[in-house]
Amino acid sequence: MQTHAVPSSFSSSESWSILSDIERSIKAKIEAIGTPLKDWDIQINYGIKTGFNDAFIIDSTKRNKILDACQSEDERLRTADIIRPILRGRDIKRYGYVFADQYLIATFPAKQYDIDDYPALKDYLLTIGIERLEQTGEEHIVNGERIKARKKTNNKWFETQDSISYWDLLSQPKIVWGEISDKTKFCLDREGKYFPEATTFMLSGERLILLLAFLNCSVSEYMFSTIGTTTGVGTVRWKKFKIEQLYVPRIIDETIAQAIEVQCEQIINITAQQGSAPEEERILNSLIYRFYGLSDSEIQYIESQVK
Repeated sequence: MQTHAVPSSFSSSESWSILSDIERSIKAKIEAIGTPLKDWDIQINYGIKTGFNDAFIIDSTKRNKILDACQSEDERLRTADIIRPILRGRDIKRYGYVFADQYLIATFPAKQYDIDDYPALKDYLLTIGIERLEQTGEEHIVNGERIKARKKTNNKWFETQDSISYWDLLSQPKIVWGEISDKTKFCLDREGKYFPEATTFMLSGERLILLLAFLNCSVSEYMFSTIGTTTGVGTVRWKKFKIEQLYVPRIIDETIAQAIEVQCEQIINITAQQGSAPEEERILNSLIYRFYGLSDSEIQYIESQVK
């Protein structure tokens, strides 16, 4: 403590840490160039909580059964639009994802759906039971079995537990990641095709390719290890309020920004075909190290920590 002591007034409410000389030097260089994500023109939202996944998350077999029960093409189209593919934390890899044939019945309260406009979907939900789906927190006895309703809210029995006021962002390009992981595992939903499930977070806004590159790089993995909350079993909780503390540079030189984005695109494409792109990631890390002006000893230190 005496060897590495530095003066501090502890005058702010921000978190603090005791660092070695090399750690302090790395932190100073990153914070001198970077901007906290909370100050970027972005929005980070939680994944969708249904209150009862067994009813609201279904596979393609059950989805097709519901759609086949529709009485008209209009009803089928309406119903298909409300059953959306999802990504869970376990489905997300670094720079990619594996769709696990899981769909969400996206009856968000903020959309104010009339369930009678979706008779086939209503019939399916009724097989689960209103007593189980209602959002009252009450208990019922059904056929001799004690049934616990979802927690009390103002939402209707067929709606998801969360209101999801940001539903319009779900169908836009976004970065998605799982809450718990041992490594940086951020992926891009380029077409806004997938809805994030409760074990994930999503980020919408500016320069998503650039942000993806910095979020997945070794520098961010190292920095997050110094501020993140651990689970105690070798993984880290990549929660919103911690992610917002990461410093990511708003690069002024567009040539540098484009070089990083091009390299990130290569990684995305190769990962989609081969599962990973280690050499391309090494090149991207080198670009980012150079941008931060890190010394060889600082780079070696970061590499030793993330490995």
